[in-house]
Amino acid sequence: MDAKLTDLTSECIFSTSRSSGPGGQNVNKTETKVELRFNIYDSQLLLPDQKNVLVAKLAGKLVDNDTTILITSQESRSQLQNKLNAINKLHELIARMLMPEIPRKPTKPTKASKEKRIAEKKQIGDIKSMRGNLKNKELEE
Repeated sequence: MDAKLTDLTSECIFSTSRSSGPGGQNVNKTETKVELRFNIYDSQLLLPDQKNVLVAKLAGKLVDNDTTILITSQESRSQLQNKLNAINKLHELIARMLMPEIPRKPTKPTKASKEKRIAEKKQIGDIKSMRGNLKNKELEE
């Protein structure tokens, strides 16, 4: 799977712009921020099932008619380093989304957690019962 992910860079569209943050004159005159766009449906390297899984899991986070992943990187002062960071982010995102979810095994509450819950309920019940006694005592006086 990792071999296929390295080939995804050929299907990415990169654009650069001026980055914000520290850097002095370098920031003002060089375009170090990198935007990576990867269209899921136009990819020749992903299987149709993988495309559907990606679109379903990334719903609401995609741009361009919910088909394109947009990743930006401006951590470094170097355009090349930011480009590599964006590619790594894309690979990690796709690998994480395509990893099958492990179903949770249902477990019973432990004895200690049950006892703690009952003790808290009794404490709240005692507080409420004391409220009732105070109201009755005030009415009698």
